[in-house]
Amino acid sequence: MINITPKAVDKIVEMMVSSTSKAARQMPALRLGVQGGGCSGFSYSMQWDEDDQGPMDKMFTFDKGLRVIVDATSLMYLDGVTIDYLETLEASGFKFDNPNVKSTCGCGQSFSA
Repeated sequence: MINITPKAVDKIVEMMVSSTSKAARQMPALRLGVQGGGCSGFSYSMQWDEDDQGPMDKMFTFDKGLRVIVDATSLMYLDGVTIDYLETLEASGFKFDNPNVKSTCGCGQSFSA
């Protein structure tokens, strides 16, 4: 199960609608994944998707019609994750609260499971 807070859903939909890329506006799904890399071993990836769900992909639907596609391998690392969007004086961005993470790097951009 993947959880996305209402604030994060709002931000994703806003980005999708206001994207200057015509292709992104026509891609109604967000592909969420985990890829190798970063100083701790894994990093999160978020990209627009053509809503092309593969046979091993899982589709999640959220408020405002937001659809999120996750491949089976990434789902092992993302099961139970909560994604939020934070805005502070120092920075803004998506925050992943992932119960599967054993450690993170100093910059917070990668993790190990």
